[in-house]
Amino acid sequence: MKRSQITLKDLAKELDLSASTISRALGNHPAISEATTKLVQKKAEELGFTPNSIASSFRKKKTQSIGIIVPRIDIYFHSLVISGIEDYAYKKGYNVSIFQSKDSLKREQEITKILQNKMVEGLIVCLTIETDTYDHFKKFKRLGIPLVFYDRVPKDQDVNSIIINDFEASYKATEHLIEKGCKRIAHIAGNQFTPIFKARYEGYKAALQKHHIKQDPNLIGFTKNLNYEEGVLQAKHFLQQASIPDGIFCANDYTAVSALQVFKKAGIDIPEDTAIIGFSNYPISQVIEPHITTVNDRAFTMGKEAAKLCIRLIEDEQESVKETISIQTELIIRESTLRGHLN
Repeated sequence: MKRSQITLKDLAKELDLSASTISRALGNHPAISEATTKLVQKKAEELGFTPNSIASSFRKKKTQSIGIIVPRIDIYFHSLVISGIEDYAYKKGYNVSIFQSKDSLKREQEITKILQNKMVEGLIVCLTIETDTYDHFKKFKRLGIPLVFYDRVPKDQDVNSIIINDFEASYKATEHLIEKGCKRIAHIAGNQFTPIFKARYEGYKAALQKHHIKQDPNLIGFTKNLNYEEGVLQAKHFLQQASIPDGIFCANDYTAVSALQVFKKAGIDIPEDTAIIGFSNYPISQVIEPHITTVNDRAFTMGKEAAKLCIRLIEDEQESVKETISIQTELIIRESTLRGHLN
């Protein structure tokens, strides 16, 4: 991927100022007016100019470093992705720097500034649930630093990405419940601002429609973060219905665990009365009883493919075509949906 370093001369030309004025403004020299200083510093940030001496040497000597931005390291999915990235990068002689945005757009924006100054050669990112603008990533493109997004990727943008087919995976999961005899199927959904969770909701709806099952709005539970506590609240809501669901498809395994525990405590037999499916194949899905049927999203493979693509783009400076790689998922069938009289 061809790189282009922004210089003092570039800034001077953009602002119609002398290079010496630009240099002084960047150093907050008292001889330069506050208005000019702010103007120069804003334009420098916009163009991705790095004023330190390391930046110039960076373009001549590789750092063998890749930056990673994840929403939360404590989420098993992201920890597996990181393992996949590190495993491949290490074999190729690259180091990784890991940052977590905590699902905050502001924090994500701040991290990109830090990574620019660290002069990484490539960047692998999973966006926050708040991210609806991508200007903070444009400076990396201007500098010729490869960007690879995984899982949560920019909407309607021409980017390199590693994804799964969330719609298809959710469709198959819901259809599995239907095949097990479920007719009143609930869904604990993720934040609908996030494309992957919207796709999972759409896959659920499509499966119901294909099999001529009417969707009941009382059996849809929308969450913000898909955490355990939100899953408990939604499961309790389902129990309050005149007719409880005989199947529940959850957008992740944390909420599937919530639903299973709430329903078992209420005396509901899993899976004979209510069958439950999760998503992501977290370790907890095999610990809790009964073991939870889930979708394996192959997070480790996703990380490995992200690293492979990123390093290829770093080392092939002429490559410019954007690539989307879709990882195949797998429905892992366990006890939470294996109804004895239907098998």
